[in-house]
Amino acid sequence: MPTCPRAGSRCSNDTGPGAVARPGRTGAGLMENLIEIKGVRHAYTTASGPLPVLDGLELAVPEGGFVAVVGPSGCGKSTLTRLIAGLMKPDEGEVWLHGARVTGPRATVGMAFQNPVLLEWRSILKNVMLPLEIVPTKSSRAEQEARARYLLDLVGLAGFEDKKPSELSGGMRQRASLCRALVHKPEVLILDEPFGALDAFTREDLWQTMHKVKQEEPFTGVLITHDLRESIFLADQVVVLSGRPARTQYVLDVPQTGPRDLDHLYTTEAAEMLAILRHQIEIAQGRAPADEVSA
Repeated sequence: MPTCPRAGSRCSNDTGPGAVARPGRTGAGLMENLIEIKGVRHAYTTASGPLPVLDGLELAVPEGGFVAVVGPSGCGKSTLTRLIAGLMKPDEGEVWLHGARVTGPRATVGMAFQNPVLLEWRSILKNVMLPLEIVPTKSSRAEQEARARYLLDLVGLAGFEDKKPSELSGGMRQRASLCRALVHKPEVLILDEPFGALDAFTREDLWQTMHKVKQEEPFTGVLITHDLRESIFLADQVVVLSGRPARTQYVLDVPQTGPRDLDHLYTTEAAEMLAILRHQIEIAQGRAPADEVSA
């Protein structure tokens, strides 16, 4: 196993023992895994034949954990999110949430994407409340509205409830999209490159907002991103996928040191983590040889 230059972290290659978090119970504290991906294979049908994107993928995310998934473009990251959400089924293998096999869409999963997809004819408040109309709950209308207003306040959109999407900036629309994904109190929140289309300053501001939300809302998170800085700022574990067809190539634990701010990204510790991840991405892209693994 390659040596990690930071104390308290776990760096793993898929070729070494213990490289992938296994389904069941996890390390310290024996926390239960909420998400379990077991031997998943998936291919798309193309004019030239099957295009394999996932090859025996194994992944486990403990309840309350926040995992960032990175890897080369086109390696199957977004496919993975759709499998977790139950929007598609794997060709082989299984996806489990909270001990139940995923066979279709689940109301306990919230999703936010790069495109906020807000409905222009609805106010921001009504956009946020839309999932509660699609999947009714036992809560009253007043309770639902209070929940939506609470989330909008949490992300800094108090006072914009009656605005239309076109009246908001890109960053504000993305905040509203995040609120919509959280309004039904999901067990799992999937973020598929939600900040990728934003400018650098807005993106960093939303990282801090997301970190704040993570402290207040109990969910298990899966973040798909191409931004390595984003991954170590938001996640407590970063999973690097290999090139297509993807397998879990590398797992990096991010030390938990309490609330984070952007200054953390300029520390020696962050620089070391980013160097590790960049090297692993180069391996996944075939631009660097795979690390040797000790017996």
